[in-house]
Amino acid sequence: MTKMHSLSVILITKNEADRVEPCLQSVSDIADEIIVLDSGSTDGTLDICKKYTELVYETDWPGFGKQKQRALDKANCDWVLSIDADEALDPQMQQALLKLLSQDQIEETAYRLPWGVTLYGKTLKYGRSARSVLRLFKREGARYTLDEVHETVIPAKGSIGKLDGLLLHYTHRDYGHGLDKAAKYAWLGSLKYHRKGKKSHGLALALLRGMWTFFHIYFIRRGFMDGSVGFIVAMTYAQVNFNKYVGLWLLENDRS
Repeated sequence: MTKMHSLSVILITKNEADRVEPCLQSVSDIADEIIVLDSGSTDGTLDICKKYTELVYETDWPGFGKQKQRALDKANCDWVLSIDADEALDPQMQQALLKLLSQDQIEETAYRLPWGVTLYGKTLKYGRSARSVLRLFKREGARYTLDEVHETVIPAKGSIGKLDGLLLHYTHRDYGHGLDKAAKYAWLGSLKYHRKGKKSHGLALALLRGMWTFFHIYFIRRGFMDGSVGFIVAMTYAQVNFNKYVGLWLLENDRS
């Protein structure tokens, strides 16, 4: 297949030497350029990335949204694929992406990629993991929100498609890493909500939010179909949501 559209892959890293190579391998044959912004790796991540691209930049850490916008600002191609170090395109998605970029005209301005969250040896199919994330978009007119965490890309106006295959997401190295990551994201969420002026409305509502999160993920979105791992995931998300609003309540009351 002859590509008609060029592709920039953007990636932000810090101490990802144990898992960044599969990520880079999955895009290396499709990308016209791979842009890596690293914020202080000490484990060999930079050496691995430099095997796949010369466009490796060492930076400070301003938060997820600002860092991804920095990476986007360095992109030069027609399309941009934003991928995390703990993710990789499966073979079906690699072929779907190559086929898309080989079309004369692409009507859509962005694409959602089905997530294949792989956790504790299981690729989840239900719950919050059963969703697609917007990661592929036309460079021109796109930008990131500048949020500390859970940033989103705002693509150029137009229709949004969905790519075949899976964006495999190896979210936790182990349960301890999962706990650390959940705590970090909860606190960053507290800071983001406080900065935006959102109110917690008290600890009782924080508890109810956590309970609702579990019910929504485990029952409404059928997380129970993923077995014991589905239960662990629903409980983790519930705890994160509870902690996020507790943190917000403490910030409101100047007790952080």
